[in-house]
Amino acid sequence: MRFHTRKWVKPEDLNPNGTLFGGKLLAWIDEELALYTIIQLENPRVVTKHMSEINFRSSARQGDIVEIGIDVVKFGNTSVVLKCAVRNMMTRETIITIDETTMVNLDENGKPSAHGKTQIEFVKDRL
Repeated sequence: MRFHTRKWVKPEDLNPNGTLFGGKLLAWIDEELALYTIIQLENPRVVTKHMSEINFRSSARQGDIVEIGIDVVKFGNTSVVLKCAVRNMMTRETIITIDETTMVNLDENGKPSAHGKTQIEFVKDRL
């Protein structure tokens, strides 16, 4: 799994229990998956279609640093299926795993559109 982004857990990210609010973490994940897909498909119009079971394993507290990892499960005709894991860099524990998230490529009219990609491309290889 490739870990791309780190987030610092701040007071505004906490729930009443003093731990990282799950909704905030899911928003971070959704944004990171969208950014990853936009870069892979070279199209800024992508949407999240489906997330499989979300498994919260541990949490994080204020001051912790969490890291978001992504891998491609498969390329579809109009979609990319990704898996994700988030780990706490301070405790080395996995916070959450999501086995499958389907991101869909859209055309200028907001309709699913074939993207023509079949494998991961690295930006350095495009330059």
